[in-house]
Amino acid sequence: MALYKIGSNLQHIKESSFKLEKEIQKLTEENLSTILKLDFVRTEFSLNNFRIDTLAFDKEANSFVIIEFKKDRNFSVIDQGYAYLSLMLNNKADFILEYNEQREGTLKRSSVDWSQSKVIFISPSFTTYQREAINFKDLPIELWEVKKFENNTVSFEQVQKTNAQESIKTISGNNNAVEKVTNELKVFTEQDLIQKAEFDIRELYESFKERVFNLADNITLNPRKHFVGFKIDGNTFCDVVLQGKNLKIFLNLKSGELDDAKGIARDVSNVGHWGNGAYEIKISDSEEIEYILSLVKQSLRKNK
Repeated sequence: MALYKIGSNLQHIKESSFKLEKEIQKLTEENLSTILKLDFVRTEFSLNNFRIDTLAFDKEANSFVIIEFKKDRNFSVIDQGYAYLSLMLNNKADFILEYNEQREGTLKRSSVDWSQSKVIFISPSFTTYQREAINFKDLPIELWEVKKFENNTVSFEQVQKTNAQESIKTISGNNNAVEKVTNELKVFTEQDLIQKAEFDIRELYESFKERVFNLADNITLNPRKHFVGFKIDGNTFCDVVLQGKNLKIFLNLKSGELDDAKGIARDVSNVGHWGNGAYEIKISDSEEIEYILSLVKQSLRKNK
């Protein structure tokens, strides 16, 4: 995508290249919470003849994330990704120890959701083959492209899957590493969460989702284990839990930040709950949906 600086005439902002892979790694690690909403654990983590570029932790999913940086495009997304995941799942104690030593924490093996582990590859570009390789609905691997421009700006953009309907399990029988990891990991899809709800609640969710997507052009879905997250510019502004007889909507706002004239949102900042933010709204029909959307807009604007 071409970028232009606005002036009397549009000036084309040219893309500039990263000289070294390490430059991408340093930039990402120093801004990990901003770019990927992850906690930094360790750089250059070596274990069993493997060297992980960056080890991170996802507090929302309670899971480890392995990040690899590539300038060379000649690598297999599937083979390398699953090799790293296999390393993690076979050496859980080492990852726990590393987290506790680096972050001075008391993380226990039982408190980590190992099924949500994933690998992220970050590169200035990916081949068509690599992009096609991630088109599985349950693949625990993400591709992110990083671009640097001559006006001292950068962009990070996730490569989106296209019509991913097939499961990685269909090819796992031909690869022992893939099969072993697939049996322990679970990548949750929107459909996994929808199918647990009653028909009326599914329809209510679809109606709500459609209206939320109409609020802005760059909204994306982020299905997690217990809820569906709605993001804008990489930031979660709303989470939805589909229950048997209602939807629970969580707004990613701090206590006191929501203007709720009708008082339908509950402050759950001091209560354990799924999703992000201090406010919970329950909805069982479409009667209040327009007003609820006005509350969602507040969270969207705050998280943009």
